[in-house]
Amino acid sequence: MSDEYAIPLVRLSLALVAGALIGLERTYHGRPAGFRTHILVSTASGLLMLLTVSSAELITEASLEIVRIDPTRMAQGIMTGIGFLGAGVIIKEGLTIRGLTTAGSIWITASIGIMVGVGLYFAAFVAEVITVGSLSLLGLLETRVPALQYGRLEIRQPREAAISESELISMIASHSITSTDISYHLYDKMFEYEITLRTRNVANFGELADTLKGLESAEFKITPTGT
Repeated sequence: MSDEYAIPLVRLSLALVAGALIGLERTYHGRPAGFRTHILVSTASGLLMLLTVSSAELITEASLEIVRIDPTRMAQGIMTGIGFLGAGVIIKEGLTIRGLTTAGSIWITASIGIMVGVGLYFAAFVAEVITVGSLSLLGLLETRVPALQYGRLEIRQPREAAISESELISMIASHSITSTDISYHLYDKMFEYEITLRTRNVANFGELADTLKGLESAEFKITPTGT
């Protein structure tokens, strides 16, 4: 098989495999951009870089003094386009933002495809190992690290029966939860606190809710917002 066919076949196949391995991990975790998306991103990046590195062969009649080939321009264009794709998988649910890791995986997948497309196989291999390892092994480690958990408390009571700020903060602190960013809302007959909560154990929010049930005429909502 001549290099004309062998090089594109090998490089695009490697780009496909690289994207598939990362995509499988994302699919396993139920992310919106999974197996097929990462394959397409990696293969498309490799294909476009193949076009760039082959440009000298395509333009045979022009002098090199007239035509200057800069592979980095194509790479810049690819990464710009990937930015829009990555933004599409970032989801805001209330105060929680999801999809940042998947957006990052799409970005690195495109980078690996670029490396494969220009023939930098070792760099692409190292990046692939780092990416898959970060998403799987380090993801498992991340779940075992006691990270801070945040939440938002909204509590409303009649003006006459409203708990004082100091009592409320003391009640929250008794469940190993820190209170920050307190705001106040006064309605016609109701008084409301909005408080940002911070704790090492998300189960503490449930225990706080059980305690708040005992407050007189209280309406409240605790919304976990992640780490």
